[in-house]
Amino acid sequence: MRSISRLFAAFSPVSQPKRVIELNPQGVALLSGDEAIALAALHCGVTLGTGYPGTPSTEILETFSDLGGKAQWAPNEKVAAEVALGVAFASGRTLVTMKHVGLNVAADVLFTAAYSGVLGGYVLVCADDPGMASSQNEQDTRRYAVAAGVPMLEPSDSQEAYDFTGLAFELSERWQIPVILRVTTRVCHSHSAVQPHRKFTKPLEPCFTRNIPERVMVPAHARPAHRRLRKKLAEIEFWNVGEGPNRTINDAQSLGVIASGVAAMHALEAAPEAAVLKLGMTHPLPMELIREFAARHKRCVAIEEGDPYLNDALNAAGIAVEKRLESYRFG
Repeated sequence: MRSISRLFAAFSPVSQPKRVIELNPQGVALLSGDEAIALAALHCGVTLGTGYPGTPSTEILETFSDLGGKAQWAPNEKVAAEVALGVAFASGRTLVTMKHVGLNVAADVLFTAAYSGVLGGYVLVCADDPGMASSQNEQDTRRYAVAAGVPMLEPSDSQEAYDFTGLAFELSERWQIPVILRVTTRVCHSHSAVQPHRKFTKPLEPCFTRNIPERVMVPAHARPAHRRLRKKLAEIEFWNVGEGPNRTINDAQSLGVIASGVAAMHALEAAPEAAVLKLGMTHPLPMELIREFAARHKRCVAIEEGDPYLNDALNAAGIAVEKRLESYRFG
């Protein structure tokens, strides 16, 4: 235990903060989504922030370091994900940041970590770039959450970026599973009001427990681990239906909009008369909540950036939403 404490001491802040978040008299600051995530990580007691730079995610670790958190760049995203996993195995909270194409490099670690589980909170922030402002493709991270079998949260503004970061650590430790926080360019780089509250659960005490059956994924261990994973996801979906970060805005009966992330904000601006079901956790989807919402409206559409992830999932579940035009896949 003493050696673990020394290890964590090495990851603690080693210099005075270079930056202080200024609040107005109402306790509010104007922050980008990236800055809000960094501030939440600090308030959550993150032991180590690590990642590989790539717009629009780079400013998260830069800000976390400037605020006094311990942050380090890795040679690539896979190394960052592995270093973070070691911290999480020892009950520390860790934040891993990368852009969407970086998740391709880290996928091997993510898929196995979903089986092995974690002790401390493990939050992987993946910043997608619809429209390719600084990227070589328009890859959609939501497909990775489904394939790897990990929960995913999608904030729509800076306040939610702050709040959902804390929620991600809470969920990760409750179910001992990595959690993806998916943000997009317009959330990362847009500024909006944030009221920091520090109402987050306290981190666990540093402790490493040798647990080969749950941490070493040879086939004999991986088979029961896969069953544990699917049980966790079923429990998380049940939680998402009843307690998840989803809310209905407006009470119109003619038009119902199902959306997540910044697309929900665009929908509210474009159709203020519509009822909007704004989803905060988009994997596992709260299917019963969505089904009830769709049944209350004469016309129902799913609005989203990138792939038709919501459209495909809802139609596959027999929930009638209008087919999306192919042109909306771009930008």
